[in-house]
Amino acid sequence: MLGQVHDHIVRELGESSRTDTIFVLTAIVFNLIVLAVNSGISTAAIAEESAATHDPISTATYDVMLAVFIIMTIVLNIVAVAALVLGRRNRRTLLGGLVAMYRDNDVDRYYDPSLMSNYGVRYLLFGGVIATLGLTAIVVPLIIRLS
Repeated sequence: MLGQVHDHIVRELGESSRTDTIFVLTAIVFNLIVLAVNSGISTAAIAEESAATHDPISTATYDVMLAVFIIMTIVLNIVAVAALVLGRRNRRTLLGGLVAMYRDNDVDRYYDPSLMSNYGVRYLLFGGVIATLGLTAIVVPLIIRLS
Protein backbone atom coordinates (compact mmCIF):
# COMPACT_ATOMS: atom_id res chain seq x y z
CA MET A 1 0.00 0.00 0.00
CA LEU A 2 2.86 2.37 0.80
CA GLY A 3 4.21 1.95 -2.73
CA GLN A 4 0.85 2.90 -4.20
CA VAL A 5 0.67 6.05 -2.07
CA HIS A 6 4.22 6.93 -3.14
CA ASP A 7 3.37 6.40 -6.82
CA HIS A 8 0.21 8.49 -6.45
CA ILE A 9 2.11 11.40 -4.89
CA VAL A 10 4.78 11.23 -7.59
CA ARG A 11 2.07 11.23 -10.32
CA GLU A 12 0.43 14.25 -8.67
CA LEU A 13 3.79 16.05 -8.64
CA GLY A 14 4.22 15.32 -12.35
CA GLU A 15 0.73 16.54 -13.16
CA SER A 16 1.30 19.70 -11.12
CA SER A 17 4.55 20.37 -12.98
CA ARG A 18 2.84 19.96 -16.36
CA THR A 19 0.05 22.32 -15.32
CA ASP A 20 2.56 24.91 -14.10
CA THR A 21 4.45 24.62 -17.40
CA ILE A 22 1.27 25.23 -19.37
CA PHE A 23 0.46 28.37 -17.36
CA VAL A 24 4.01 29.73 -17.68
CA LEU A 25 4.23 29.09 -21.42
CA THR A 26 0.74 30.47 -22.06
CA ALA A 27 1.52 33.67 -20.18
CA ILE A 28 4.87 34.14 -21.90
CA VAL A 29 3.50 33.54 -25.41
CA PHE A 30 0.45 35.71 -24.73
CA ASN A 31 2.59 38.57 -23.39
CA LEU A 32 4.90 38.47 -26.40
CA ILE A 33 1.98 38.42 -28.84
CA VAL A 34 0.23 41.27 -27.02
CA LEU A 35 3.46 43.26 -27.01
CA ALA A 36 3.61 42.97 -30.81
CA VAL A 37 -0.11 43.61 -31.34
CA ASN A 38 -0.27 46.59 -28.98
CA SER A 39 2.87 48.09 -30.48
CA GLY A 40 1.25 47.80 -33.91
CA ILE A 41 -1.99 49.33 -32.65
CA SER A 42 -0.07 52.21 -31.04
CA THR A 43 1.90 52.84 -34.23
CA ALA A 44 -1.29 52.76 -36.32
CA ALA A 45 -2.98 55.24 -33.96
CA ILE A 46 -0.04 57.63 -34.30
CA ALA A 47 -0.14 57.29 -38.09
CA GLU A 48 -3.88 58.00 -38.06
CA GLU A 49 -3.42 61.12 -35.94
CA SER A 50 -0.77 62.50 -38.25
CA ALA A 51 -2.66 61.67 -41.46
CA ALA A 52 -4.13 64.52 -43.49
CA THR A 53 -7.59 62.90 -43.24
CA HIS A 54 -7.40 62.46 -39.46
CA ASP A 55 -10.52 60.69 -38.17
CA PRO A 56 -10.98 61.04 -34.38
CA ILE A 57 -13.35 58.03 -34.32
CA SER A 58 -10.70 55.82 -35.89
CA THR A 59 -8.11 57.01 -33.37
CA ALA A 60 -10.53 56.30 -30.52
CA THR A 61 -11.04 52.78 -31.89
CA TYR A 62 -7.28 52.16 -31.70
CA ASP A 63 -7.22 53.46 -28.13
CA VAL A 64 -10.14 51.20 -27.11
CA MET A 65 -8.40 48.18 -28.68
CA LEU A 66 -5.21 49.08 -26.82
CA ALA A 67 -7.13 49.39 -23.55
CA VAL A 68 -8.86 46.02 -24.06
CA PHE A 69 -5.55 44.27 -24.70
CA ILE A 70 -4.02 45.93 -21.64
CA ILE A 71 -6.91 44.77 -19.45
CA MET A 72 -6.68 41.24 -20.86
CA THR A 73 -2.93 41.23 -20.24
CA ILE A 74 -3.45 42.20 -16.62
CA VAL A 75 -6.15 39.54 -16.12
CA LEU A 76 -4.15 36.76 -17.78
CA ASN A 77 -1.01 37.58 -15.80
CA ILE A 78 -2.92 37.64 -12.51
CA VAL A 79 -4.44 34.24 -13.34
CA ALA A 80 -1.05 32.80 -14.33
CA VAL A 81 0.70 34.05 -11.19
CA ALA A 82 -2.19 32.82 -9.00
CA ALA A 83 -1.90 29.41 -10.66
CA LEU A 84 1.83 29.37 -9.89
CA VAL A 85 1.16 30.25 -6.26
CA LEU A 86 -1.32 27.38 -6.05
CA GLY A 87 1.13 25.04 -7.82
CA ARG A 88 3.87 26.03 -5.40
CA ARG A 89 1.60 25.31 -2.44
CA ASN A 90 0.57 21.94 -3.89
CA ARG A 91 4.18 20.96 -4.58
CA ARG A 92 5.19 21.91 -1.03
CA THR A 93 2.34 19.82 0.42
CA LEU A 94 3.06 16.80 -1.78
CA LEU A 95 6.79 16.93 -1.14
CA GLY A 96 6.12 17.30 2.57
CA GLY A 97 4.11 14.08 2.43
CA LEU A 98 6.90 12.32 0.57
CA VAL A 99 9.52 13.49 3.06
CA ALA A 100 7.34 12.31 5.96
CA MET A 101 6.95 8.94 4.25
CA TYR A 102 10.70 8.75 3.69
CA ARG A 103 11.37 9.73 7.32
CA ASP A 104 8.97 7.05 8.59
CA ASN A 105 10.88 4.47 6.55
CA ASP A 106 14.36 5.75 7.43
CA VAL A 107 15.24 6.77 3.87
CA ASP A 108 14.88 10.54 4.32
CA ARG A 109 18.66 11.02 4.12
CA TYR A 110 18.36 10.44 0.36
CA TYR A 111 16.17 13.50 -0.13
CA ASP A 112 17.85 16.85 0.44
CA PRO A 113 15.37 19.20 2.18
CA SER A 114 16.96 22.21 0.46
CA LEU A 115 15.21 21.06 -2.72
CA MET A 116 11.91 22.25 -1.28
CA SER A 117 13.19 25.80 -0.86
CA ASN A 118 14.82 25.66 -4.31
CA TYR A 119 11.44 24.83 -5.83
CA GLY A 120 9.98 27.86 -4.05
CA VAL A 121 12.65 30.12 -5.54
CA ARG A 122 11.98 28.66 -8.98
CA TYR A 123 8.29 29.55 -8.69
CA LEU A 124 9.22 33.11 -7.70
CA LEU A 125 11.48 33.37 -10.74
CA PHE A 126 8.75 32.09 -13.06
CA GLY A 127 6.36 34.65 -11.57
CA GLY A 128 8.98 37.35 -12.07
CA VAL A 129 9.39 36.44 -15.74
CA ILE A 130 5.63 36.53 -16.27
CA ALA A 131 5.25 39.85 -14.44
CA THR A 132 8.17 41.43 -16.29
CA LEU A 133 6.89 40.37 -19.71
CA GLY A 134 3.36 41.47 -18.80
CA LEU A 135 4.60 44.87 -17.70
CA THR A 136 6.66 45.18 -20.88
CA ALA A 137 3.61 44.24 -22.99
CA ILE A 138 1.74 47.13 -21.36
CA VAL A 139 4.38 49.83 -20.96
CA VAL A 140 6.15 49.68 -24.35
CA PRO A 141 2.97 50.18 -26.41
CA LEU A 142 1.90 53.01 -24.08
CA ILE A 143 5.27 54.70 -24.59
CA ILE A 144 4.82 54.37 -28.36
CA ARG A 145 1.25 55.66 -28.18
CA LEU A 146 1.98 58.59 -25.92
CA SER A 147 5.15 59.74 -27.67
